[in-house]
Amino acid sequence: MPGFQCPYCSMIMTVSEDTQVIRDASFENHPGEYFNGHGYTTEPSCIKITFYKCPNCRQYTIKIHGTGKSVTDVNTIIRPLSSAKQFPDYIPIAIRQDYEEACAIVSLSPKSSATLSRRCLQGMIRDFWNIKESNLAKAIEKLNGKIPPQQWIVIDGIRRIGNIGAHMEKDINLIVDIEPDEANKLIKLIEHLLEHWYVNRHEQELLYADIIGIDESKQAERKKTE
Repeated sequence: MPGFQCPYCSMIMTVSEDTQVIRDASFENHPGEYFNGHGYTTEPSCIKITFYKCPNCRQYTIKIHGTGKSVTDVNTIIRPLSSAKQFPDYIPIAIRQDYEEACAIVSLSPKSSATLSRRCLQGMIRDFWNIKESNLAKAIEKLNGKIPPQQWIVIDGIRRIGNIGAHMEKDINLIVDIEPDEANKLIKLIEHLLEHWYVNRHEQELLYADIIGIDESKQAERKKTE
């Protein structure tokens, strides 16, 4: 069966009757009908509310989405208010705040969310790679050769997509939209880079420190027996 990852504890749960319930809500008196003043008629639009209950942390996640032409613009998570993961404090707070805000507004304004992902990326390059260029394009140029080629191409893609939200087109009548799913993919990439750069480095440093500590302890024991 398909899985669902709890946004509170990150556990991947099996979707079943014990973990998921879907309810309908609409301007109706009876399922599939509403009263128009003269009698009952079919109402094609309703809101589906999906509840997930995590068996690990017991927290509820609540999603809503519209079905029917009148409510096609309804598609969001109402609990938690943001889908942002909780990253460790050793990641600078300014980067975490931009990431969390990008998550919080991804459904309301995908274009603004993409712009925040772009800004988050710029902060990560400046902090993690110590590249201080004020222009993101120049910073990404200096990043070339320091990371895998495919990762570099994808990162430059974040910059270009984020530019759509950050800068108006030369022809102001030209509107280039960013869809929520597209903005979500940018957020997923930011999460990937936070894990790949910051979290992996931190775990590597801890592992190296543990190994060095073990070595020093063993060498001290050897000296006692000499």
